[in-house]
Amino acid sequence: MATIYDVARLAGVSPATVSRVFNGTSVSAEKVDAVRRAASELSFTPNRAARTLRRQSSEVIALIIPDIENPYFTEMARGVEDVASEAGYSVVLCNSDSQIEKESTYLRIAMAENMSGVIVAAASDRTNLDKLLAAGRPVVAVDRSAAHDIDAVVMANRDAGRQATAHMLTSHRRVAFIGGPEHIETAAERAEGWRQAHRDAGMEPPSELLRFATFRVDGGRDAMEELLALPEPPDAVVAGNNLIGVGAIQVLTEHDLTPPRLGVAVIGSLPFTTLSPSVVTIVRLPARHMGVTAARMLLERIRGDRQPARTVVLRNELQSARRAD
Repeated sequence: MATIYDVARLAGVSPATVSRVFNGTSVSAEKVDAVRRAASELSFTPNRAARTLRRQSSEVIALIIPDIENPYFTEMARGVEDVASEAGYSVVLCNSDSQIEKESTYLRIAMAENMSGVIVAAASDRTNLDKLLAAGRPVVAVDRSAAHDIDAVVMANRDAGRQATAHMLTSHRRVAFIGGPEHIETAAERAEGWRQAHRDAGMEPPSELLRFATFRVDGGRDAMEELLALPEPPDAVVAGNNLIGVGAIQVLTEHDLTPPRLGVAVIGSLPFTTLSPSVVTIVRLPARHMGVTAARMLLERIRGDRQPARTVVLRNELQSARRAD
């Protein structure tokens, strides 16, 4: 079995340099490349168990997200994994289903397994990180902030709701909004953006056109059915996330109201649809960039960064639908 000394000899560097590479310490790109090529050629695997005992933490980080089936979080997870892997860390992906009990279990496991840090999209405003933080484990919040003084990477949610609604109001009179659970920060802020766009246009936000549901396809379906059943239905709708958009469009298709017959804007992306992208307005959210940014911030904390907690707000990009002739 190859040792750290074999790798150092083949790479033409010192054993200390090999150790620094696999510990994620700053080393020149040239030496990192030489060490990793030598390690690959020799099938060398660092002794993680021994290093864990020395450092009192493993080279593993936990990523806790509310819905592993949502492509938005899958894309974000890819960004986290790419950065972590490059630094020699493994990522354990945990699906909380937005349930505080499941999330608490994963947080306890992160403590018990001496994981180096945690990236978490909080299940609710009751997410409790006290024990993890008291043990000195770095934590970064993603997608929504946590009720703790920690680093966070979030989207410009209020602006996303405002942008999507303002664009719809340029060509539609009654613009509805379907968001996720109202107690979740992203849903509440995007709904507030919907209200702001109406006020900016000199209109009172029509409360009967505001719906809070789940962040899943069935949430979009149920809310869209309710909106179409109103005495005066909307002529456009803003979907608060990608899966809500899928559900809403499914219902519109069943009612022969496929866009552009009824205007649709989606905050996020639009997976699982046969519609042409040209008929739906999209406010794109940089999910992978969020994961990349969060992983880099976590690694900085793991390596000893002690600066005050930071919040990074990522910007959106509006991709408007083509107007019907």
